[in-house]
Amino acid sequence: MSRIAYYRVSTGGQSIEAQRQTLTGPFDKEFADEGVSGATMAADRPGFASLLNYVREGDTLYIAAIDRLGRDALDVQSTVRRLIERGVTVDVLGLGPIGRGVGELIVAVLAQIADMERGRIKERCEAGRTAARASLEATGRTHRGKVSMGRPKAADAATVASWRRENAASISKTAAQFGLSDATVKRYCALA
Repeated sequence: MSRIAYYRVSTGGQSIEAQRQTLTGPFDKEFADEGVSGATMAADRPGFASLLNYVREGDTLYIAAIDRLGRDALDVQSTVRRLIERGVTVDVLGLGPIGRGVGELIVAVLAQIADMERGRIKERCEAGRTAARASLEATGRTHRGKVSMGRPKAADAATVASWRRENAASISKTAAQFGLSDATVKRYCALA
């Protein structure tokens, strides 16, 4: 009977450490998916697929939150059901061990709530983008005062292209001069 932990974060800028610190170890084995979108089905995630190959009857799987287990409410429910059918106990931080019957009902409700929250987050993000576009069009700045919606430019494209021409510099030398990647220099020179 193994104690197993599973962690998932969606973006490369996030770390599983926050989840690791919230779960009470030690664990016999830990699995993680970092930079894997929550929109990816649980079984299609490399770390979770490895976990499914590893777990055995009598094992306990520890997770920090129910939404770490699936893409949406249906995926979470089927993942939990699949684990329970294999004799694996799923222990969710703050919920405790999930079993058949009432435990599955609680999972269904929590998964549905997580699904709704994901939908609300998408709506808020889109509303923010819409407000930024409208403000940018009207005032030349976003509603947050930025001059563009994307990342700020690393350098002025015309300046980079001009310096390269004037110095007969290679892409690499120009990139080093401005602290840019070769790809950015190529893109800037193509624009100018």
